[in-house]
Amino acid sequence: MEKYLGIDIGGNHVKTALVGSDGTIHDFQSYPTAQLKESGDFISSLLDVIAYKLVGHKEVQRIGIGLPGMISRNRHVPIDIPSIPELNGQPLYLRLKDRFPEKEFFLENDANAAALGELLFASQDLPHNFLFITLGTGIGSACVLDGRIFSGGDGNGLELGHIPSRNNKRLEANIGKQGVINLASNRLAEFHGETLISRDQPMSATKLVVTASDGDLFARQVFNEVGEILGEGLVALVRILDVKTVVIGGGLSASFEYIKPGVLRVMNLLLPGYYTNSLDFRLASLGNDAGVLGAASLCQEATSETLSNKSM
Repeated sequence: MEKYLGIDIGGNHVKTALVGSDGTIHDFQSYPTAQLKESGDFISSLLDVIAYKLVGHKEVQRIGIGLPGMISRNRHVPIDIPSIPELNGQPLYLRLKDRFPEKEFFLENDANAAALGELLFASQDLPHNFLFITLGTGIGSACVLDGRIFSGGDGNGLELGHIPSRNNKRLEANIGKQGVINLASNRLAEFHGETLISRDQPMSATKLVVTASDGDLFARQVFNEVGEILGEGLVALVRILDVKTVVIGGGLSASFEYIKPGVLRVMNLLLPGYYTNSLDFRLASLGNDAGVLGAASLCQEATSETLSNKSM
């Protein structure tokens, strides 16, 4: 069985793992992103990480890398990586090939990679058309159409987090991690009932999820509003792309049960029966492994036949 090296580059951590062609994970390691920045040359540090991983796995020929932002159409140069701006405009692919000329490299936006990983490696069956949304520090999004990743006209389409939303803000500013914290803080100032959320300590998304799971009315109201805001954005995507399955992943997907009512209420209100009669709103199945599995999935032979057979 062939093994790939999957690398998930994030603002907080760079995660690596050897992934079998069947989706099994081996030799997982995580490095603080700040640690790789310390040298002043993030790419050199990344190359060293790859070299270290390959010491014990010389048989690996294909390496997939997920990047948290925009990338050139030929998938060689990071264009806009907000959490690691030192990557912007750098010839990442060329430096990878200079250091490891005998290896194949596949670079992609991390949400696109995660969607492909969900298609290839998830335990659940997925249709050949679906939207994939990651809720976390930001809002990532991808779409699989006919078993293939949709990347837009110049390679960076489908940025749901950047569409206009409430309060003259982008959607990501409203319901990314900090947006959820800001929303909860504002609503707490207006809430006069009992809640498990402390009024004297800083708000946190984790605390909101925990208290919602404990039945806290206030926390559930916050996530219900988050769901409504997300639902408004999803209505636009569904109508534009004509897709009826929405898969939710990312760190804040732990709140899925509590955002779902708000999402479905808005979508059922604003979409015609053509969509709502077969709307499928579900939780992603890869969990914390989505990043490295998605990166590794880039190494698969991405033929239309391979992907379509998996997704039918």
